[in-house]
Amino acid sequence: MNNRSFALVFLFLLLRTFAAPAQDRPNIVLIMADDLGGRDLPAYGNRFNETPHIDRLTRQGMLFRHAYAAPVCSPTRASIQAGQYPARVGIFDFIPGHWRPYEEVVVPHHRVQHLPDNIATLGNSMQAAGYKTGYFGKWHLGNRPEHLPHNRGYDRAYTYAGGGFYQPKFIPEYTGGENRRLSEILTDMSVDFMRENQEEPFFLFLSHYDVHVQLDADQPLIDRFLNKPKDPNYASNAVYAAMIAHVDDSVGALMAALEDLGLAENTLVIFYSDNGGVDNRFDNIPLLGGDSKDVYPEGHPLRYIATSNAPLRAGKGTVYEGGIRVPLIVRWPERIEAGSTSEAIVSSVDFYPTFLELGKGEAPANQVLDGQSMVRALTGNGGDSEREIFTHYPVYHHEVPMSALRKGDWKLIENLVSGEFDLYNLRYDINEVTDLKFSFPEKLAEMKQALKKWQSDTDAQFPVPNPDFDPVRRYEWGTNPFR
Repeated sequence: MNNRSFALVFLFLLLRTFAAPAQDRPNIVLIMADDLGGRDLPAYGNRFNETPHIDRLTRQGMLFRHAYAAPVCSPTRASIQAGQYPARVGIFDFIPGHWRPYEEVVVPHHRVQHLPDNIATLGNSMQAAGYKTGYFGKWHLGNRPEHLPHNRGYDRAYTYAGGGFYQPKFIPEYTGGENRRLSEILTDMSVDFMRENQEEPFFLFLSHYDVHVQLDADQPLIDRFLNKPKDPNYASNAVYAAMIAHVDDSVGALMAALEDLGLAENTLVIFYSDNGGVDNRFDNIPLLGGDSKDVYPEGHPLRYIATSNAPLRAGKGTVYEGGIRVPLIVRWPERIEAGSTSEAIVSSVDFYPTFLELGKGEAPANQVLDGQSMVRALTGNGGDSEREIFTHYPVYHHEVPMSALRKGDWKLIENLVSGEFDLYNLRYDINEVTDLKFSFPEKLAEMKQALKKWQSDTDAQFPVPNPDFDPVRRYEWGTNPFR
């Protein structure tokens, strides 16, 4: 071998040596919808909405049947960024939260109205592992500049700052979004980030505002679904279906970009939702009638009544399955079996340890991580059949304050006003209608003990009796005095 050949071989081996860590570690793309219910996707049996790109993602990856989030947005987002249950973080309701000043109990308030400063975010930890990090879209974990993602571990970030789906504002200010829909702008931001960082591992978090109320979408899409036959067992809301189509288009654009960049094979793509679907108005605003093809006035049914989570009970703002069981679909070619389904019980707190394992990162010092890595479940090696998942929602929203534990097939719900408990077996009673606490007293005692221990371990906050309780005015909503 001559000197030139030897030099070329040496250079090749040297480059391969330095490239190995990036090749060994996948890029990670987390796409999160806002308020998308656990039964809104055709992949989960929906017969009205249309999601060809998410369907393709499902055929190429793994669908989870038991994925959980918090009952509303901010707690789920906090749990992802902290790797901790919302009760431990101290953010258990949306920020700033709402208030019933004359109810039977006074509910607790957040310790701070932003992600606590001492939290090492998921973005921080992925940066430390050598990843480029990007965050685009809804944050809802504090509005001051120091609390926004570009100052909390994300190299590139644009935070949605209001204005709705057709006149969105961003922090920092973004030019190039005029006369364009929010979901399209966020998608382009995400594609640009991937293109700019294609030579090194990256972690991208695309956080859609769709499909949050007030519902709004492109009129041609709405018209298409208005003219589609309805599913008698589903809300079949044309505006909501159009918004889901917008999210689906975003998923398709990101998948196409990954393929164009040659990154699809080594990129983990995750589709998820931050809580269950909105099946009713929590504040009982009267609904107006009228032709649904008119401009949708404030209070019109198509603006608010988004979905049905049936057979799951209830919806957003509750600890019932309709409020916390959400879609989760994951694709990673050649690592995850295409077209597979997982019965593993997983939660939003699991993303942090999962991404650390895949990215060969280290857990932050002095920060408890409540979750478990999903890598075993993703690669077909199963999971813990008796996994415990906790939900603590000590405020009024669509229901009274409650706390819950799922362990295997069993689920315990504690009413934090009356102190009563309900026990369900989800294998046989997905609707959560048959209380089994008197039939299984030993299981009840076991579950109560586990829930109480977890509440203590996480320093969970609880409601207290309200000296101003007024049975006549109890359902009035007031301004949160702690906002």
